[in-house]
Amino acid sequence: MTKIGCGTMGAGGRMSVPPSQRKQESGSMKRVPISKPPFTLSEIKKAIPPHCFQRSLIRSFSYLVYDFILVSIFYYVATTYFHNLPQPLSFVAWPIYWTLQGSVLTGVWVIAHECGHHAFSDYQWIDDTVGLILHSSLLVPYFSWKYSHRRHHSNTGSLERDEVFVPKKRSSIRWWAKYLNNPPGRFVTVTIQLTLGWPLYLAFNVAGRPYEGFACHYNPYGPIYNDRERLQIYISDVGVLAVTYGLYRLVLAKGLAWVICVYGVPLLIVNAFLVMITYLQHTHPALPHYDSSEWDWLRGALATVDRDYGILNKVFHNITDTHVAHHLFSTMPHYHAMEATKAIKPILGEYYSFDGTPVYKAIFREAKECIYVEPDEGEQSSKGVFWFRNKI
Repeated sequence: MTKIGCGTMGAGGRMSVPPSQRKQESGSMKRVPISKPPFTLSEIKKAIPPHCFQRSLIRSFSYLVYDFILVSIFYYVATTYFHNLPQPLSFVAWPIYWTLQGSVLTGVWVIAHECGHHAFSDYQWIDDTVGLILHSSLLVPYFSWKYSHRRHHSNTGSLERDEVFVPKKRSSIRWWAKYLNNPPGRFVTVTIQLTLGWPLYLAFNVAGRPYEGFACHYNPYGPIYNDRERLQIYISDVGVLAVTYGLYRLVLAKGLAWVICVYGVPLLIVNAFLVMITYLQHTHPALPHYDSSEWDWLRGALATVDRDYGILNKVFHNITDTHVAHHLFSTMPHYHAMEATKAIKPILGEYYSFDGTPVYKAIFREAKECIYVEPDEGEQSSKGVFWFRNKI
């Protein structure tokens, strides 16, 4: 298992690193092996108990009902009692509500994400119906994201074909990057990423794969989608527009401040968690990216890292600490992912990555260390394998 630690590539199928490179890597994290794994996907699957691949409609709905109960309790308490609180206490109560509600709604978001992977039930129409309702309620175009996210899973770690958080090569770094490569600049960058990153990605494909033409998750005729998918993109747009209209009517009835406090701020927290989770799963100094000369699906799927969010692991239905298993078997329901992760660790060995750094530290560390990618130098280094760098 690849964990935080000092050292360089060595035996066991890992790439040897020239002495000059060893000095450069001193104090960094042990890299993920880049050689062809000594195991196959079918061998990994055989190590997992068969029941882990079974989807239960009742059990999946039970997690959703549990989340809805918590959402309803938080809503009831906030809308029933907060207006009676003296002002100093209300300044404390509302942020607590926003944090709790945003965290649980992130779990709802994850269940909708499972629907997009056909991991909620054995019935595709149920998965799509539930996913469409849940994601639309969080202003996410369900089918639009389902299809782009599916391509992410098909091309993880590919510099040319991956869909999201595709790192830039050094030649693509903009001139202003050097002015942001400092603590205040990184704070501004991370803040913008967490608050605006998700809507900018959906609307303008920011941090996504380059496309010819205007790539937008709301555009049925954009380059992200093919002819068979366009009708469902329209359906996604209708779902988001319907919820948007409902929010407009709610503003007329309750007022803008009420909607922002009850729904808007928790939604911002959902979006921030979503961006943080995805960013930290795929951005790490120890993770490689591959160009077309080196990339293959299995090595790409293993170029991700599990993280520890403490109690939020359970709130987020373990999407945070079982992401490696999720990339290998995306139709596996979340309630079996922990058992599957434990089962595959002995098989994966050094190809399994986990980083227990507190995420509030990790996001700023990754923002500092992971600015662009380039291959290692030296005769023994592969020119098709790219690693994060931060020297501008």
